[in-house]
Amino acid sequence: MAKVQVIGAWFSPFVKRVEISLKMKGVEYEYIEVDLINKPPLVLHHNPIHQKVPILIHDGKTILESAVILEYIDEVWEGPNILPKDPYQRARSRFWANFIDQKCVPATRKALWCRGEEQEKAIKEAREALKILECEVKDKKYFGGDQIDYVDIIGSFLAYWMRLFDEVAGLHLFTYEELPSLCKWADELCDNKYVKQHLPDKDRFVDRVRGHSKTTRSV
Repeated sequence: MAKVQVIGAWFSPFVKRVEISLKMKGVEYEYIEVDLINKPPLVLHHNPIHQKVPILIHDGKTILESAVILEYIDEVWEGPNILPKDPYQRARSRFWANFIDQKCVPATRKALWCRGEEQEKAIKEAREALKILECEVKDKKYFGGDQIDYVDIIGSFLAYWMRLFDEVAGLHLFTYEELPSLCKWADELCDNKYVKQHLPDKDRFVDRVRGHSKTTRSV
């Protein structure tokens, strides 16, 4: 059996996407934790361009970028489908996953770390994007229906990490009052058997975010 390795960082939602997907497929792998402040030669060797994680190594071959890695995992290993088999549904999944990564993730990051007018603009963008997702997931258990799929795995950032960011920053972006369907989806996803075992410890993650926030503000 070809060796599978995942190079990552414990707090990264993008790394956890890969681990969730491998767990769904029942793939055994070696996890290698790295320090992203002092990047080791292993990261620089396998990802010299972006120098970031996750990095998947399969049979000596390197695959980069979490969304790309998820598609690779789905194509290589048997097990529950990550992407739908139907071409139209597959295209829809890619669209919504891209919407999350290109609209929701950047806006929420800016809302947390920026200040002043830039933060206000980011909060507005984040709320608008989340409202769109609220409509899409209404009356569904998951974006994939009764089982988690590509969009749910990509969206795990919103379900867990963003809610913790929101709690720390006190922005109230992700609430049951404003987004009941999305919050219900997030609770279901975080309790999913493939997902919950890969979520970072809440207290440890919050401490890291608060420490980073204090450092950023002091600069």
